[in-house]
Amino acid sequence: MPGPLEGLKVADFTRMLPGPFCTHLLADMGADVIKVEDAGNGDPMRLLPPLLTSGMSVSFLNLNKNKRGIAVDFKSEGRHEVLTRLARWADVIVETYRPGVMGMIGLSYETARRINDKVIYCSITGYGQDGPYRDSAGHDLNFMACSGLLRVMAPPGSPPTVCPVQISDLAAGGMMGVSSILAACYEMNRTGRGSHVDVSMLDGTISMLALNLGELCDTPGGSPDAGWLLSGGAPWYNIYSTADGYIAVGAIENKFWVRLCELLGKPEYGGKQYSRESFEEMTGWLRSAFREKTTSTWVDYFRGEDVCVSPVNSVGDMAEDPQIAARGMISDSNYENIGKAAVIGTPFNKGEKRTETGIPAPFLGQHTEEVLEMLGFGMDKIAELESSGAVLQRR
Repeated sequence: MPGPLEGLKVADFTRMLPGPFCTHLLADMGADVIKVEDAGNGDPMRLLPPLLTSGMSVSFLNLNKNKRGIAVDFKSEGRHEVLTRLARWADVIVETYRPGVMGMIGLSYETARRINDKVIYCSITGYGQDGPYRDSAGHDLNFMACSGLLRVMAPPGSPPTVCPVQISDLAAGGMMGVSSILAACYEMNRTGRGSHVDVSMLDGTISMLALNLGELCDTPGGSPDAGWLLSGGAPWYNIYSTADGYIAVGAIENKFWVRLCELLGKPEYGGKQYSRESFEEMTGWLRSAFREKTTSTWVDYFRGEDVCVSPVNSVGDMAEDPQIAARGMISDSNYENIGKAAVIGTPFNKGEKRTETGIPAPFLGQHTEEVLEMLGFGMDKIAELESSGAVLQRR
């Protein structure tokens, strides 16, 4: 079934995680995404284990499905004509190189705009196109560290730790990229002019700290930062050990906390939710209570009750959770020539059951000839580009 972005043409000059996640979301919503890789190296994510029997990375598969792939030698003379035609074809160009690199490749924003003045050109970088850090190298951990997020995540008195989910890459880069691109497309439809969208992962990470700015503000009475209450400081928003695992309590609203206290036999605590002098006592009570039964027993006990209690799943537990199955978010797909793999479904949902996993991620240069022909190159010219090494077609 056609997606809402059907007809949107995207030239994808991204690699690693934030950019491919951005264009993956666009592709899942129906955009025609062409992944453009350097024929010499390709996307380094191709090498990230685990690998399937075909040699394709499971991570690369999930980040690049529903895209076609073309391989271009970014140092060849022949690249210029290919890049020009891609820029003329595209509604959106997405790139994740440091400022200036796309210019060396031959497709800066200024060059792309001269070819196609309606193009939306999205640059996803660590620190943005200006400022003293614009040319600095960095990855997700660096952006989280610079933003203050790593300190916020650490319990009081504990050192910061490495987060196993790349929040800056995925949320501040990929998702902010999607929303910025769609906003720029809307503006282009209104004005007829394209634009350069500057997505900084540091900026995007800081934008998520609305609950953690207490120390920057003049608050009376030393009131606690909201982030502290939501990072293990409060008994009603915490993780507790069970007899065989862990359970998460997120009873922010008083009605949820009151009902939880009633079900656990301590209704008198319901009125003390924000009594900080009682936090230690109530946290100790919950620790003792939850250790008495297994996680599944607690889940069954709370089922149907209006409380915010969830099991702390492993990834394996998540894949077997009936809610995830009902929403079609994980499927076992056996792609021809690639192998069987767990594939993540699209979070975009219009109320229809999601059953299709789409086309698999491309091998390096898999669709080069197909894309070049679509761009208007004749077969003789395509053969010339291949023989000169300007492009690579997988055989």
